Amino acid sequence: MRKVCCFVPLGLLLLPGIAAAETFKGVPVVDSNCSKKVGDAPDNHTRECALKCEASGYGLLTGDNQFLKFDSIGNKEIVGALKASAKKDHWRVDVTGRSRVTP
Repeated sequence: MRKVCCFVPLGLLLLPGIAAAETFKGVPVVDSNCSKKVGDAPDNHTRECALKCEASGYGLLTGDNQFLKFDSIGNKEIVGALKASAKKDHWRVDVTGRSRVTP
C-alpha cells in the first residue's frame, strides 16, 4: 500500500524524496474502512460514514481503484474539511506530493 500525505484542498505533500511528486486531480476521498466497498461508486460514500470511520484514516482512490492512504497530516486536514462542511457526499480533492511504498 502506498501512503500519500496531503493538505486539502491544494494537496501540498511534504514526504522526503522517496518518489517523484505525483498529481491527482478531482480524486475521491474515502476512509480506509470503506475503500474497498465504495470502489465502484466512491461519490456515494457519505460524509457521515467517513466521520464514523475516522480512526481508520483516509486516502484517495485513483482511476484504477488503487487506494492511496494519507499520512497523519493529510488525515487531520481531511477531518477538518469533513467537519467544517455540510456537503453530504461526492468528496473529491486535488492532491500533489510524494508517495512512498510501505510494507
